[in-house]
Amino acid sequence: MMRSHNCGELLSTDAGKRVVLTGWVNRRRDHGGLVFIDLRDRWGMTQLVFDAAVQKRFPDVTRMRSEYVIRIEGVVRERPVGLANPKFSTGTIEVSVEQVEVLSEATLPPFEIEEKKDTDENLRLRYRYLDLRKARMQKNLMLRHQTAKAIRDYLSQREFIEIETPFLAKSTPEGARDFLVPCRMNRGTFYALPQSPQLFKQILMIAGFDRYYQIVKCFRDEDLRSDRQPEFTQVDIEMSFVDQDDVICLVEGLIRECLAKVSGLLVDIPFLRLTYSEAMARFGTDKPDLRIPLELVDLTPLTRTVRETLWNTLSSEDALYALEVPGWKDFSRKTADELSLRARESGCGLSYIRCKDNEWGSPLKNKLDPETWEALVHRFNGTREPVVLLVWGKISRIRELLGNLRVQIGRDLQIAREGLAFCWVYDFPLFEWNEEENRWDSMHHPFTSPRPEDLERLREDPGTVRTLSYDLVLNGHEIGGGSIRIHQKAVQETVFQLLRLSDDEINQKFGFFVGGLEHGCPPHGGIALGLDRLVMILAQESSIREVIAFPKTQKGSCLLTGAPSGIDQAQLDILGLSLNTPPEPEGPLRASCGSSPE
Repeated sequence: MMRSHNCGELLSTDAGKRVVLTGWVNRRRDHGGLVFIDLRDRWGMTQLVFDAAVQKRFPDVTRMRSEYVIRIEGVVRERPVGLANPKFSTGTIEVSVEQVEVLSEATLPPFEIEEKKDTDENLRLRYRYLDLRKARMQKNLMLRHQTAKAIRDYLSQREFIEIETPFLAKSTPEGARDFLVPCRMNRGTFYALPQSPQLFKQILMIAGFDRYYQIVKCFRDEDLRSDRQPEFTQVDIEMSFVDQDDVICLVEGLIRECLAKVSGLLVDIPFLRLTYSEAMARFGTDKPDLRIPLELVDLTPLTRTVRETLWNTLSSEDALYALEVPGWKDFSRKTADELSLRARESGCGLSYIRCKDNEWGSPLKNKLDPETWEALVHRFNGTREPVVLLVWGKISRIRELLGNLRVQIGRDLQIAREGLAFCWVYDFPLFEWNEEENRWDSMHHPFTSPRPEDLERLREDPGTVRTLSYDLVLNGHEIGGGSIRIHQKAVQETVFQLLRLSDDEINQKFGFFVGGLEHGCPPHGGIALGLDRLVMILAQESSIREVIAFPKTQKGSCLLTGAPSGIDQAQLDILGLSLNTPPEPEGPLRASCGSSPE
């Protein structure tokens, strides 16, 4: 090796040792006859000292600057009394340099590596090789590595085996668009990059492997956001001869042990469990952030007992909900108007009641009869000067609006609790109605098993059928989703038929899988955990781009390499393809990544 030690391991007990170090110049300071350089590698930082004699023998010292790669030989010594730096593990020592070699020069970087101010994200992604030198990014990727290792250790100890599944697969409906790959050897046909290894892992259960896992890349061609990328990594798990509780208990143990190893956190298990109906009613979402101590309140019964009031405009299918926010001192009429406009844009009505200085008031007070007003006030008395938002309209729109407002208000008022808040959401509906296409869609995927007690309603009343499915939610993010699978051919074919797949479509898209169900399929189930989202939350980042080495932008571009990019006509001819729309020209941020910053 070109070094004897790394830049994060030398201590005062190493004083007197002759060492060889390599790394990047982090910072250089000239102090008269002495030059100090902080040398950096992924383990840490070590202070180097160059005296006048060394500078004279090695003139390169005078021109070395930030991001030069150097190799030095020297002797470790303790720093003078009072000059130790407690910010670094090596802060009690320095290395008196005797030999130095410049291994690689560096041009002026477009941003400081150890900067304290924010840098434009596009610039960071364009020069990702520099951005990844930052201590923050190296810490995040190390956390990701440690998390993946802890997961592998936990599952391997429980007799799971890691099996790779294909990236070049068949296009099947998974709820999002596929990325397609043309096949040269069979012109006019395409592979699809898998949205998940769903069918392959179920086939592994049919094949008798019993316990499988894989930390695997998956691909979805969908619009991006802070917790979504076109390619992402999931921890894929499948087990035979299990029920829903078995899978949930395994994952709780996995999460508990993983957090203890990588972050020193001890989380309590079992996690809270909420049915889908309960989560929607209390929080307006199936991904509730339980750190926020606000809940929705159903006041719909109130609208059915009152005459000649504002609520007369509601139909029998409409509802009235409230969100109570204690101590909202800076709530103003301007705030109310902004919220009312937002509600109208969502197809709802919104008003409020408020207690201030022990007096209740509201724009609705004179529009409601005394009984209704007293009922409202009585419902929320006892809370510390609350503001109560009242929203009426279609229940699905109310829940979506108040669910979003609950999160926004919780963050704006900084009332969210610290730490990690896990919960399971289960008993999802098997189907959801697609109004645009006038048909049923799978809420999760078509391989999810109905609850046995709901099977008799599968054909007659599919909208009421619940599933043996479960999502793991952490701080308002879905970090895992799974289910017990359908293992009986007749049930699987019924689900396909309810999704309006013809026999030919079933055979064409899923014939290989349905055929497997005829050859002795065990009851089985599993889950997929989002590694990117889990690490993002553990690293206390707001975007998964901060825990992925080479992420895409929100437009799906890689600013480092310029992908996606056009291909030349010769490549298209080989594949037998032609373009109806020419590719967009490359912009300035998609230019050659080898150019130096100006």
